[in-house]
Amino acid sequence: MRWLCALVLIWLAWPALADEGARPAAATVDLAHSALAAEGRDRGKPRPLELRLTISRPVPYRVYFLDGPPRLVVDFREIDFSGSDADALPGRELIPALRWGGFRPGRSRLVMELPGPYALRMAVQTPAQAGGALVKLRLDPVQPKDFVTRGNALSALWDLPEPAAIASVLPRRGGGRPLRVALDPGHGGHDPGAQVGAISEAALMLGFARELTEILAQAGFEVVSTRQDDRFIPLERRMTLARAAGADLFISLHADALPAGEAAGLSIYVWNPQADDRATRELALRHDRADLLAGLDLSGTDDQVADVLMDLARTETHPRSEAFAKFAVSELNRAGIAMHRRPVRGAAFSVLKSPDIPSVLVELGFLTDPGDRANLFDPDWRAQTARALARAIGLWAQDDAARAALLRK
Repeated sequence: MRWLCALVLIWLAWPALADEGARPAAATVDLAHSALAAEGRDRGKPRPLELRLTISRPVPYRVYFLDGPPRLVVDFREIDFSGSDADALPGRELIPALRWGGFRPGRSRLVMELPGPYALRMAVQTPAQAGGALVKLRLDPVQPKDFVTRGNALSALWDLPEPAAIASVLPRRGGGRPLRVALDPGHGGHDPGAQVGAISEAALMLGFARELTEILAQAGFEVVSTRQDDRFIPLERRMTLARAAGADLFISLHADALPAGEAAGLSIYVWNPQADDRATRELALRHDRADLLAGLDLSGTDDQVADVLMDLARTETHPRSEAFAKFAVSELNRAGIAMHRRPVRGAAFSVLKSPDIPSVLVELGFLTDPGDRANLFDPDWRAQTARALARAIGLWAQDDAARAALLRK
């Protein structure tokens, strides 16, 4: 298992995080190691695009689309684009127009006019080989009906949080890369989840995932998301996306609704194999069982053997999930975040079934509870919660790597 090969390495914090009280200097762009590339041959139609932007240090950013004409907009905090000509970006000729620069104090913006409607398929920020950080965005052409632009209620909810105060020592995984976290904003598309007026759980969780992504990226983690916009992703597809990205930790984000008075406060769920025995059997019956265990092909094995192998994998993965839940509760308590009277609970949710990736579901609160609802709409509460979760991830990662090292001895 790849998680048995985790190494305990020291990664020095980015200089911008060394002094919590000082605002970090603006990052700069390295055009020599940046580019825009298109996939496939030019046949006169929009092609998949990949933007690779190398900057001097990691910065929080958000991505969205606008129409009239179709444009990709990336807001950074912040990059000093002065002295960098957008038209000099290698591959600039692949798109109608590109511009960048500051647009308000502490914020920078990149606007890329597109040859047609697109969707964001990947957005990651990783350490760059040339030093600094690499922001990589993958765009795929879509039909006009699938072109999702900003301009809904979610826009009013989204606020940039302050950088997180994360420990300066981050463990790296195999190959020397930082810890990779998969964030799973619940629901989406034709499944809006819980709703209060015009605001849906799906929109709220997408906004919170973006805020948490920025804090984690600022701290040096790699982040992948199961969805970047308002689209429906099947439950087990979410696990597959996390596994394909090589995620080390999976966090699903929700804010459900229950009859008034029945539930309130943040809670964290981990897989409970006793909650529904059908879940494991159904998982084993799927035709693509080779996808369920990293490096282990279950095709050609009977269901009983597959069940045993998955249960065996969970005997080590499940305690790691529980350990993260405990770190999260500790950091949330320190941040003064109100939680359910039983903050760690078990459930047979589909997104927790992964036998090889530690997984939790964070119920940020309940839209049916007035106090929880006020918190979910409060930018300060969301920022504090995101910082606490980021600190928990850092502490858990160090503890998890240390335990893995002991197991090897």
